[in-house]
Amino acid sequence: MKPLLRIKNVTKTYTTSKSCIFSLRGVSLDIMQGEVLCLLGVNGAGKTTLSSIIATLHPATSGDILNKDGVSIYLDVVAYRRTIGFCPQKPNVDMMLTIKENLMFAGRFFCIPDSIIKERIAVLMEQFGLTKYADEKADILSGGYKQRFMLARTLIHKPDLVILDEPTVGLDPHVRREIWEIIKQLRNSGVTVLLTTHYLDEAEKLADRVCLLDKGVIQLIDTPQNLMNKHGQATLEDIFIKLMNEKESEEESN
Repeated sequence: MKPLLRIKNVTKTYTTSKSCIFSLRGVSLDIMQGEVLCLLGVNGAGKTTLSSIIATLHPATSGDILNKDGVSIYLDVVAYRRTIGFCPQKPNVDMMLTIKENLMFAGRFFCIPDSIIKERIAVLMEQFGLTKYADEKADILSGGYKQRFMLARTLIHKPDLVILDEPTVGLDPHVRREIWEIIKQLRNSGVTVLLTTHYLDEAEKLADRVCLLDKGVIQLIDTPQNLMNKHGQATLEDIFIKLMNEKESEEESN
């Protein structure tokens, strides 16, 4: 696989009246074309910060992100945004519009002709089981169907990279599995997926590679199987707990 994006020494700091807080400390990694890359870590590890920077929702304090041609995304942010889709953790649906109108608005945001938007809406609503809700306001949707809508909206412009920020939080187990299948379908169709999750079983089932962040620093990045072999553990959860325990012991000894 070839790199779709190259993150180069990205740092993010927040300055208060008393101190400078590091959220990311010189993060460098490649995101490969057609892979599912999972960002893992405890709360405050830097997962959401990194995904938000990649989505251009927040600027990096320093460092750069290069596209597949080796060109900085910041030279033409508008063009870069046309290649990505971002699905936030909390649904941000316009409750005044119907499902179809929400999707139409999303397509127009990317300057897609209305005729093509309508074709995409029909395909996506069928794919995500939303057809029967097409002319309903979004507030009637359950949590699972809202997440389906969010994914449909994310895909309206056929992005090369889909960024999913904890897309299965709070969902019933069977709905989680449905979202898993959608992510697998995206990968099989050649779409790159950057997945932020707290669920280690989710990462184990879906990820081609996992990236573990701790206090804004990459601790490891590899395939789930390679990590389980290397650390002599049966699951990613066992590895995660082992590494966190070792980290706590190291900090206590210092």
